[in-house]
Amino acid sequence: MYDKQANTPKSELGRRINSLKNHLIEHNMDAALILQNIDLFYFAGTIQKANLYVPSEGDPILMVYKSVERARAESAIKKIVHLASPKKIPEILKRNGIEPPHRLGLELDVLPTNMYFNYRRLFQDTEILDISPSIRLIRAVKSSYEIDIMRRAAELSDQIAGHVPNVLQEGMTELEVAGKLEAEARRLGHQGVIRMRLWGAEMFYGHLMAGPTGAVPSYLASPTGGVGVNPAIAQGPGFKTIQRHEPILVDYVFAFNGYLSDHTRIFSLGTLPQELVDAHSAMLEVQEMVKAFAKPGVASGAIYEKSVEKAGELGYADHFMGAAGKERIRFVGHGIGLEVDEYPFLAAGQDLPLEEGMIIALEPKLIFPGKGVVGIENTHVVTQDGLEQLGRFPEEICVI
Repeated sequence: MYDKQANTPKSELGRRINSLKNHLIEHNMDAALILQNIDLFYFAGTIQKANLYVPSEGDPILMVYKSVERARAESAIKKIVHLASPKKIPEILKRNGIEPPHRLGLELDVLPTNMYFNYRRLFQDTEILDISPSIRLIRAVKSSYEIDIMRRAAELSDQIAGHVPNVLQEGMTELEVAGKLEAEARRLGHQGVIRMRLWGAEMFYGHLMAGPTGAVPSYLASPTGGVGVNPAIAQGPGFKTIQRHEPILVDYVFAFNGYLSDHTRIFSLGTLPQELVDAHSAMLEVQEMVKAFAKPGVASGAIYEKSVEKAGELGYADHFMGAAGKERIRFVGHGIGLEVDEYPFLAAGQDLPLEEGMIIALEPKLIFPGKGVVGIENTHVVTQDGLEQLGRFPEEICVI
């Protein structure tokens, strides 16, 4: 009934569980209880409604509300049992010879407060600690298995960019073009859901905006906002009609087998003003500088500072990653994987050093209020020699 081909291999899940156990031992925790969907998928290979108990020693137990049948088909976890209610967790642990933990890790960065109180009552004599920093650090460094999936996601991103000239016409609304590209993405296997960890952050495929609307700011932690279809969305494409000689931002995320590729290209119907062409070329220079500089051991925040410095040298200090002012975004890229906003953040004040195998979406962009957005975004793998770019679609402005 279920597609076994896409399941996470047993060896891959074993590697992830062992990494988590090492973190538990390092931080003197007895166990972690994993609840969030994407963390469940990462460590158990399924997002069926469940609690995954990972002890520092011994086998993990996946306790599933719904659907147990699917969880057993999708997950390589050896012990999978039915869970009628969270109140049964202590009983299940005891039945499996596991003593109540003295120190238990929960994902406190995303766990709703009421759920926290419920688990607090279940483990009254247990110290509850935050396991989320460890989980995010583990997930930041990708295995060859994950990198291969993300390479394919990047190839599919390129195909979506390549489809833009087939559908883009003057007078169409941003939403019309977006709908045609999103339909093509689904045809290619886009999973539809794009996940973000930050509370209150959400996205539908990405941003497609033309001319001035691309420079409209919004609440999202992104250099671009967009008008959107209404204030309930307040980002992304809207009802603006696309005109000639304006930059058209296609900043889309392709989601394939759980993993993401973040990808931006600039299109136009007819040539753009030379000032925007020059500005776009400057962002390509910033990208090339970062690709050589961003090597293992370099602090993630130093990459942002270096990018700001380079943008200033090129004459674009007032437009880099947002128009001048308090609302400017203070990053030039972010980790990406199962979620859009993973470690590391190439942001002001961040000191997490890069490691080989991290994957980064690098997005140097310039925002010109009243005119639009130019710039680039590609997904990259951190290697010993710098960043290996995955997206291959031509990076110059694509004039149609």
